[in-house]
Amino acid sequence: MIKIYHNNRCSKSRNGLQIVEQSGKPFEVIKYLEEVPSEKELKEIIALLGIKPIELVRKNEAIWKADYKGKDLSDAEIIKAMIENPKLIERPIVINGNKAVIGRPPEAILDII
Repeated sequence: MIKIYHNNRCSKSRNGLQIVEQSGKPFEVIKYLEEVPSEKELKEIIALLGIKPIELVRKNEAIWKADYKGKDLSDAEIIKAMIENPKLIERPIVINGNKAVIGRPPEAILDII
């Protein structure tokens, strides 16, 4: 089943959800601001995406600029920051089996569904 980590207040995330809905395949919406991923889940997502934790961070968020920007953070510290402040997690993230993509642009989702 397809999973989409979604924030309804984000237009790119809403566009991504629309693409998933139009695929006609079963999917699950995870509102990650309410259902914050665990450390284990976030590590699994990062591994599926094939990226470093810093690449999943929304670096223009005020909380990042105020508390983290310019600091030499380990991967574990970056993951902890995203768990404590889920707004920092890039969106939408779509997972289909062992494939995952950040839906920026939303059309990137088409590659895995």
